[in-house]
Amino acid sequence: MAEHRRGANLPSIGGFNRTVVLDAVRRSPEGLSRVELAARTGLSAQTVSNVTRFLIEAGMIAESGTVVAGRGKPRTILRLEPTSRYAVGVHVDPAVVTYVLLDLAGTVVAETTTSTPSADDPSEVVRTIATAVDGLVADAGVAVESVLGVGIASPGPIDVDAGVVLDPPFLPRWRDVPLRDALAEATGFPVLLEKDVTAAVVGEMFLAGESSARNFAFVYFGTGFGVGLVVDHEPVRGVGSNAGDAGHIMVDQGALAGTPDGSGTRGEVGAAVAPDRLVQLARARGLRLAEDAPSDDVTAVQRAWEALGAAIDGGDEVAVGLAAEAGAVMGQAVVVIVNLLDIDRVVFGGPFWSGIAPVALPAAREAVVGSPLLIPKHPIAVVDSGRGADVAAVGAACLVLDAALSPRASALLIRR
Repeated sequence: MAEHRRGANLPSIGGFNRTVVLDAVRRSPEGLSRVELAARTGLSAQTVSNVTRFLIEAGMIAESGTVVAGRGKPRTILRLEPTSRYAVGVHVDPAVVTYVLLDLAGTVVAETTTSTPSADDPSEVVRTIATAVDGLVADAGVAVESVLGVGIASPGPIDVDAGVVLDPPFLPRWRDVPLRDALAEATGFPVLLEKDVTAAVVGEMFLAGESSARNFAFVYFGTGFGVGLVVDHEPVRGVGSNAGDAGHIMVDQGALAGTPDGSGTRGEVGAAVAPDRLVQLARARGLRLAEDAPSDDVTAVQRAWEALGAAIDGGDEVAVGLAAEAGAVMGQAVVVIVNLLDIDRVVFGGPFWSGIAPVALPAAREAVVGSPLLIPKHPIAVVDSGRGADVAAVGAACLVLDAALSPRASALLIRR
């Protein structure tokens, strides 16, 4: 394994002013002059000059042409050098682990997957993930010195302070896995551990840039149902960084309430729309999918889910009807959250979302905006993430970029 860097603390690029300038340049793809940077950041011309000199020497920004603006000499334009730094994102899913490599602009430049290893032997888990991370960086031809760190998006609950994955319900053999520090030791990269829904909302904010909503909910539809929350432009993590478990919100399940054998759920949204249960309902309604298998066989469920998505694309009435019902049930749960937080934007995404999105999103939107229980009177946007099934892995890498590049007022505090 690599030996180039140790520890779990992300490197700083050198102070608050540097992050302020770099963040401003990152958010302006067309580039900014030094005069514009001073006006946008509130920093003095001399400070901007000193900071940009450092960032140019570090290769993170570059001079890129000049523009004539009014009287005076032409202004030199500064643009981001996206390939100067990178971040790795890892999403641990019950079926597969997804790895992505993002450049400084947040573009995915490489991606790979491995089967999710059993946690019977935590060292095997770490070895598998570390080998894949090292391979991803090497195969992309990226210098390890340019990698800022690794972000891990894991199902909760997690102990974020200790960097430990505790006992996720969909990973029954994963218990007290010290993933953060062990992976930092194995790869040499700084490592961050975050709950998957929180990683998703951080990615959504980071990649949206200036257009990011200040308050929104991210409905994360994976093996389980979760909701990532952003309030006043900050992700809501909670006391233990485990916020977002929304699966127990009670809803009227409608046609999803039971199965032909009489079994059903207690009315919880997470149980009602779980992918394995929707696959069972599809089969019970006569839809031919991939081979029947136990619901805890996550690989078989994924294959059946892909077949369900194909049936939806083909206009099959049973598949379309099921997707619409699932979207409506999710929308009912979202109404509770919209009422609680008075937000105006809801984003749907996650590993299992794209398969049903064409039908489920309009159904969810109608369930939200048309609900008789909806309290806020302002317009509410209900939209698709557009980040794809890898949203959690991309978000995990954005955690690293955000931690290293986004200015934090706390950096200005004098620590005694």
